Amino acid sequence: MENTTDGFKLAEIDLQLRGPGEFFGTRQSGTPDLKIAQLADTRLLHAANLEAQKILAEDPHLEKPEHALLKQKAADFWAESTQAG
Repeated sequence: MENTTDGFKLAEIDLQLRGPGEFFGTRQSGTPDLKIAQLADTRLLHAANLEAQKILAEDPHLEKPEHALLKQKAADFWAESTQAG
């Protein structure tokens, strides 16, 4: 970690060493309930992030019919997350 000032590289190293932590909460390690990707799979997560940015740029309120399921899943996620505290 002393060999770089690249924040993305440092984040990858931190992820590998300590794990992903909680989305909501204060813990620094643990594994959230992801069913598709390992959090260490940074290439897949980067590709997913780019796709999410593209979708939101074209349809920021997810109003297109093809985004209905995505909108519902996001709403369900936030509802569960806020109930969990």
